[in-house]
Amino acid sequence: MAKTPEEWLIQAEDDMGTADHLFSSGRYVYAVFFAHLAIEKALKGIYHKKFDELPPKTHSLSWLIKRNELAPTPSMEKFIIELDYASIVTRYPEELKKVKAAYPRPKVEVILTQAKEVLIWAKKMF
Repeated sequence: MAKTPEEWLIQAEDDMGTADHLFSSGRYVYAVFFAHLAIEKALKGIYHKKFDELPPKTHSLSWLIKRNELAPTPSMEKFIIELDYASIVTRYPEELKKVKAAYPRPKVEVILTQAKEVLIWAKKMF
């Protein structure tokens, strides 16, 4: 795990870059997974900074938002809930063909745009 809150943010930004690269190469399911990972790491960095301890091993963005006592906008909160769900099906797909069909390019493009907005918002907490 990252040893400083800032390292979490560095890794979050790098993961978002990876999401962009995966999107550009047509790997949409994995772009969604990395977008979630980027937000997760940013929120864990906030946790680390706020509580001066390593964050728990969780993938739940919603839990991290609540635990960090953050107040995203209603639309951002809705997106975070949707991204939490997407992370489960992209991390552990039951049938890859169906997951790929559920996350076509236009949908993933919107997800990445919204994820970048969340990342910008999270960076303000540093």
